[in-house]
Amino acid sequence: MTIHGKTILVTGASRGIGQALVEEALRRGAVRVYAAARHPLAHADERVTSLIVDVSDASQVQAAAATVESLDLLINNAGVQPLDDLSGPAALEQALAVNLFGPYLMSLALLPALTRSQGTIVNNLSLAAIAPLPFAPAYSISKAAALSLTQSLRMLLARRGVSVHSVLTGPVDTEMTRDLEIPKASPDSVARAIFDGIADGDEDIFPDVMSQTVADGWRGGVAKQFERQNVALLPPAESVAS
Repeated sequence: MTIHGKTILVTGASRGIGQALVEEALRRGAVRVYAAARHPLAHADERVTSLIVDVSDASQVQAAAATVESLDLLINNAGVQPLDDLSGPAALEQALAVNLFGPYLMSLALLPALTRSQGTIVNNLSLAAIAPLPFAPAYSISKAAALSLTQSLRMLLARRGVSVHSVLTGPVDTEMTRDLEIPKASPDSVARAIFDGIADGDEDIFPDVMSQTVADGWRGGVAKQFERQNVALLPPAESVAS
């Protein structure tokens, strides 16, 4: 998919990677960018439509989806990173509500539009999906679950003509990582790499220097091999239809 002439929806669009994705989509010639966030995003470009959406709220997701007449690309970018030690359920419940059920609810609500356009879903995940962070286990668990969701949707939606991509992002210089004294990629560079990966047809996109160090190992690893093998377990299309 190339972005020129396409309609795009980005969640978590008011800051960080989400805001960078909105700007990069405009630079690449998108005709409409739906900027979804809990707080409205004011933008001077008339191609931007602001949507107030808390992705963990099913009613808000449905209301937002009802306003989208057509869609080529959904980028599920909204996320939270609670710092916790798994001593109680609150952080895990919050992380799952936003990082797992958010992409699921958005994808489900916008699937009719994406099916009509033979469109694309992109879930912005994290390297924490494949190796947990000790200071954010609830976040890591939710991202691992969201990676499995992405792989499952990829298998199930391919026969509808909808492609599904994961973005396995390393540390990015956003509010979420402000207190981490580690090298970080810029949101702008990550946004460019995400769109480049979509254009190249990469199922799993590694958009920064740190994530690229594990890209070859992931793509040639046993987990990816099993994912490809499991596609063969899908029932024939006529069985699903019946």
